[in-house]
Amino acid sequence: MKKYLAFFDGLSKLYKILFALPFVDIAWAIYRLLRTLTKDKKDVLAIVTAALLIVVGIPFLWIVDIVCLAMDKPILWFD
Repeated sequence: MKKYLAFFDGLSKLYKILFALPFVDIAWAIYRLLRTLTKDKKDVLAIVTAALLIVVGIPFLWIVDIVCLAMDKPILWFD
């Protein structure tokens, strides 16, 4: 899990945006879930939300991800 997170954290801005395109954005949804699972304090609401966003968030979440990444900010998530 930590290798997956480190891989996405180490990508350049262009590749991060490419991974945020529709249908490929599931990679960022998995990133959110793994990021929540690797925290010391397990937040059940964040885990359930991340799992739901893998299925439900696909139609709109990619837009939010691209905007955040284009503005040089991290993806929008609980922290």
